[in-house]
Amino acid sequence: MGDVSRRRLILLDGAAALGFALLPQLTLVRPADGGAPGALTVSLLSLATALPLAVRRLWPVPVFAVVLTASCAALAAGLGPVVFLAAAYALYLVATTRRRRSGRSAVIVGGASTAGAALLTMTGGQHYTGGTLAVQLLFGVLLSGATWAAGTAVRERREGLRRTIVQAAEQAKVEERIRIARDIHDVVTHSVGLIAIKAGVANHVIDTRPEEAREALAVIEDVSRRALRDMRATLKVLRGEDGDQRQDLRPVRGLSDLPSLVRTAEAAGVSVDLRSDCAEEPPDGVALTAFRIVQEALTNVVKHAAPTRCLVSVTAREGVLTIGVTDDGPRPGHRPTVPGGGMGLVGMRERAVAHGGTLTAGPHPGAGFRILATLPY
Repeated sequence: MGDVSRRRLILLDGAAALGFALLPQLTLVRPADGGAPGALTVSLLSLATALPLAVRRLWPVPVFAVVLTASCAALAAGLGPVVFLAAAYALYLVATTRRRRSGRSAVIVGGASTAGAALLTMTGGQHYTGGTLAVQLLFGVLLSGATWAAGTAVRERREGLRRTIVQAAEQAKVEERIRIARDIHDVVTHSVGLIAIKAGVANHVIDTRPEEAREALAVIEDVSRRALRDMRATLKVLRGEDGDQRQDLRPVRGLSDLPSLVRTAEAAGVSVDLRSDCAEEPPDGVALTAFRIVQEALTNVVKHAAPTRCLVSVTAREGVLTIGVTDDGPRPGHRPTVPGGGMGLVGMRERAVAHGGTLTAGPHPGAGFRILATLPY
């Protein structure tokens, strides 16, 4: 709570204390026997009842105890049940700040107290003069019960709102961790998978075909440099470094960058046929998701089926972007499969669902594998 809000609350409590100090002197309610306490007695009891309210936020429970005691003394002196308003004002803060299990008791006590207070008020008649001391005391008890129930309800509502905010924050953290893991997976797995494939080729032919091994090492060097650059850019975004932000800004990856994925896959032994038929230009977010899906799909082809052929089709019509990646399956001379954790398909589905789309993946007739995604925009 800010200092300005705290000062306002202190001023509010001071004004309330002044009002409760004047209230018993202004009320017309008097005891039934017609006796009236002296002006000095009224003033002293009013001050004893109201002044502690000015510091109720510092010591809620002690202030309530003092005010309740003074209210009972004022009631016995003949000031009437109006003095219990000050006690109820102090009790409200106790109920809103003290944590305890209330359950349905707050509802029962509040309902019974409110109904009882209303019944006493309605049955008092037009010439109600305060009633007996027992009736006045009962009215004070009912008023305190209704105040306690109201304060408890407010406290439970605040705690429920606080729990909702905490849960929303935790959910946001989980979603952010998933997003970061997905982005890092897209950057790392694609590059490291190609490096592993080409490293295996180089190690296999280094003695018999050194030229081919040299080409594989050149691909490894190029892919690793790009991977380091992408990882550095990703880490800068995560760390929030803004020093050279303008120099590091690059256009968002999209459909125009698909040929670079094709060239990388072909360097790893996959013959890719890229077919694009986009009558419309999808938004940047959808285009980036399409790029990531094709990237992961080609990575899976390289890891599990190379050398092979693959068809990549991208179509954008009537507000729907359709992506299809189909391979012919492993050919003779298939290299050992690079182990993976199965997170690629999960990430692709999460990206598609984030845009309200769908993604299916499974074997394709002809011993191949097919990935089909639709992204509405």
